[in-house]
Amino acid sequence: QVQLVESGGGLVQAGGSLRLSCAASGIIFKFNSISWFRQAPGKQRDLVATITSGGSTNYADSVKGRFTVSRDNAKNTAYLHMNSLKPEDTGVYHCNSPRAFLPWGQGTQVTVSS
Repeated sequence: QVQLVESGGGLVQAGGSLRLSCAASGIIFKFNSISWFRQAPGKQRDLVATITSGGSTNYADSVKGRFTVSRDNAKNTAYLHMNSLKPEDTGVYHCNSPRAFLPWGQGTQVTVSS
């Protein structure tokens, strides 16, 4: 059974940092690309960052230079390091495959205050 569990969110002031974690089970993690998605209040879920099985990364323009996605295959875990946070980064963050083929986890709430 595939399961994704996100954690690490919280309330932070603008300019602060957070590290999100995505623990995966039920898949051969090292063979899968993993993406982070963000859903702001009242908006659709948007793709924020992706890391491929080979370690290549790409980012939405809105987070380039501030967010870094990484992975630890030994722990079946992906991470999203978020720096210089802005109020517009507020939302529920989820991980999934880039085309969202896996069951969604509960997500983790990030709230950035101005």
